[in-house]
Amino acid sequence: MKLWLRVLGYLKPYWSHIVISVGCTLLFVLFSGAMVWLVAPTVKTVFMAPIQPQVFKEAPVGSDFLSGFKAQVKEKAYSLIIRGTKLATLKRLCLLILIVVFLKNLFFYLQAYFIAFAQQGFIKDIRNALYGHLQRLSLAYFHQERTGRLISRVTNDTQVLNNTISISFSSMIQNPFLIFFYLTMIIIINWKLTLLVLLVAPLVLVVVSKVGRKLRKYSTRSQARMADVSSILEETISGIRVVKAFSMEGFELRKFMEQTERYFRTRLKMTRVRKLANPLNEFLGTGVGVLILWFGGSQVLQGMVMAPDDFALFILVVFMLMQPVKNLSGINNRIQEGLAAAERVFQILDTRPRISDEGKEEIDDFTGSIRYVGVWYGYDEGEAILKDINLEVKAGEVVAIVGPSGVGKSTLLDLLPRFYDPQRGKIEMDGKDIRQIKLSSLRSLMGIVTQETILFNDTVFNNIAYGLNGISPEEVEKAAKVANAHDFILSLPQGYDTYIGDRGVKLSGGERQRIAIARAILKNPKILIFDEATSSLDAESERLVQEAIGRLIKGRTALIVAHRLSTIRGADLIVVLEEGRIVQQGPHSQLLREEGPYRRLYQLQFVDDEVEGFREEVEGPPI
Repeated sequence: MKLWLRVLGYLKPYWSHIVISVGCTLLFVLFSGAMVWLVAPTVKTVFMAPIQPQVFKEAPVGSDFLSGFKAQVKEKAYSLIIRGTKLATLKRLCLLILIVVFLKNLFFYLQAYFIAFAQQGFIKDIRNALYGHLQRLSLAYFHQERTGRLISRVTNDTQVLNNTISISFSSMIQNPFLIFFYLTMIIIINWKLTLLVLLVAPLVLVVVSKVGRKLRKYSTRSQARMADVSSILEETISGIRVVKAFSMEGFELRKFMEQTERYFRTRLKMTRVRKLANPLNEFLGTGVGVLILWFGGSQVLQGMVMAPDDFALFILVVFMLMQPVKNLSGINNRIQEGLAAAERVFQILDTRPRISDEGKEEIDDFTGSIRYVGVWYGYDEGEAILKDINLEVKAGEVVAIVGPSGVGKSTLLDLLPRFYDPQRGKIEMDGKDIRQIKLSSLRSLMGIVTQETILFNDTVFNNIAYGLNGISPEEVEKAAKVANAHDFILSLPQGYDTYIGDRGVKLSGGERQRIAIARAILKNPKILIFDEATSSLDAESERLVQEAIGRLIKGRTALIVAHRLSTIRGADLIVVLEEGRIVQQGPHSQLLREEGPYRRLYQLQFVDDEVEGFREEVEGPPI
């Protein structure tokens, strides 16, 4: 119940539409009831009995209140319809039925429209909240979750919830009114037979409840299976080059078919339960109606209980009562499916971001230094990747981070824009703990270029100008020229207006990297972060990218992770990491003359024909 109330909480902005829909539903129910009342007794009077003037009679002394009230209502209503000749009464009856049916369907349409407005707005708000919350979660969360599963939650689970709301909301308003109205009618006709109906009805509710619980269980499994299917699909499409390179199409197909088979089996179980619910409920409801027909009919035949025409109307209303009850039972099944989807949606919404934007200070410049003070960090509270890092980077310096793979070089840089927060220690910028600075303000000072260049399925122009408003074509072209990208962009079919495909698939690795550098140049950041920006490029592309990086870092603070030590010889400071700790730091020439890991790494990257050059660089030119 709490989960469902939480889902309904998203309807608050649409309360006015819901109120109007409820009003229209009430009028629809009233006109539906009028149709029931008009058809049976009035047609019987017109076609089977001579027209008699309708005279109001007082209720007999000693009769019960309901019988007296029913007699008075019947007398007054009939007196408005049944008067004059049979033909005149028939014409009046046909016109009245036409008006009632028109109004009934008019209010049905209006209630459906207004509730649909609320329902579609409700789903839109949930999707927006879900996507917005995903944007606020830290990178650590996305390392733990599969992309396909997250996509499934935003698309699949919200669609299930959407279907639940779409089918259920109008019925949840309409059917209770119909049930109340029909119950009121049969209570007025005969309260004793109504009591019998209410005694046997709980049997139907027990069955409905059990079916609903099974549906919720199978729906939860179904959505999990669909998430697995989506995850495999996303991974295969994004990695299709690797799949084809290793001729793994058959393997991936078998893996995908295995997941779709599991999804098929789960959906089959859910469909079996869902499709069993309707005939089972209808059979039980019909059984209740037949029981009333036999019991009440035997009483009527013996001259007891009520008049035959009242009993016929009672049976008609009882069978009409079954439909909204049946609809409500189906709604329960849909609600159980929707709640299973809602649980998965709220699992994301209830995940607290590890990186909270609690900072209040705004900064627009960086002039002093960046200091890592006793920083420790490890993923998932496991073994620390970074251990007691103490480092100072002064404004305007170029600092290179080197070391073997897996020692925490990228993580060290990821802490600066607060993709993660240290578990111990702190990072200061110009003497301020970066957690006291607003995230948007902190990251506005930084331009980041990584080995895995992230581009969007948009034009070259929009990828370079990403995140910036009011940028002119001249500014974009200038940034592209600095990044050595202008010439190849002009060779594209539509130049700067060329769409580059998902992740820039239509471009080479070097071209993608130069567009990413142009994007960083256009942002004009105070601090640049390069995370192995040239490690996957060929020699020509690397040369062009290095030239672009050289132009970009002039006058700026730069932090560079590099495997190729030849690219960072000119750095002001080189920091060497081993097993998560800083073991050496200093300029290139100093580190080469020291026995240590940097010298060993440098030696490993040079072949025999460069040994003499290496010896000269370490020992100096021969005398």
